[in-house]
Amino acid sequence: MIDTKVNIAGVEFKNPVIAASGTFGFGREFSEYFPISKLGGLSTKGLTLRQREGNKGVRIHETTGGIMNSIGLQNPGIDAFIEEELPFLNSQDTVIIANVSGNTIEEYVISVEKLNQTEIDMIELNISCPNVKEGGISFGTKAEIANNVVTQVRKVCKKPLMVKLSPSAENIVEMAESCVEAGADALSLVNTFPALAIDISKKKAIFDNITAGLSGPCIKPIALRMVYEVSKAVDVPVIGIGGIMDYRDVIEYIMAGAWAVQVGTANFINPNACAEIIEGIEEYLQKEGISTLEEIRGII
Repeated sequence: MIDTKVNIAGVEFKNPVIAASGTFGFGREFSEYFPISKLGGLSTKGLTLRQREGNKGVRIHETTGGIMNSIGLQNPGIDAFIEEELPFLNSQDTVIIANVSGNTIEEYVISVEKLNQTEIDMIELNISCPNVKEGGISFGTKAEIANNVVTQVRKVCKKPLMVKLSPSAENIVEMAESCVEAGADALSLVNTFPALAIDISKKKAIFDNITAGLSGPCIKPIALRMVYEVSKAVDVPVIGIGGIMDYRDVIEYIMAGAWAVQVGTANFINPNACAEIIEGIEEYLQKEGISTLEEIRGII
């Protein structure tokens, strides 16, 4: 018998595959391709306290081994999400994780207080946002700034709290340790890498904001290394993110120490990617005579 369940901060996932924030919307479109109840979990599109229209100009650009995006956190806002999207998600028999963003600590805190009153299973704090009170520097760059926002959110958060780390952190291990010290129940890493693309015909950057976030297979070896390092340093579950295209990639992350993974870019290429990855994991475990993921977690 194969058991793919994982328990993260008291929340049981039927398997380790979570649809990554910003790549799966709120699940409605993908539910036309496969029952999203198959997923271990779903991390919502990034939510902010108020509605955001997102960035203008090019938003998605394909590059070698991945894609770049500059969406600008387009979302309906916390209140509209709770009223219009959450009832559907809560009916899907999978773990629902609310991904929360903000430009001030106050925005994070108010958003989390609103989500406390819902049936959301877990909150994922996106600390890659610019902190307007610190001159625009990302909350996720310096450990002491991250520690502060996590500490303040932890004071009000009644849900299990996952913190999503940025690869732009000055020291990813120090950042992870700081967030755990502040009260994170789990960590997810990594977010997209800051990158640049240029249109040589127009002689200008492709994105209006000049830089954009890079994701896809090209970042996997770096993200995998970061997950390995963080997993060795902290005593909370780590969720691996970055370039997962098939079940082999998932197994690599588990062997590097991850408890679960988030699948993102692959969803844009193949809407059935998550379902196929879950089946691949089960077949691999069966073939290798492995009963649980715990048997191979962190063996590297």
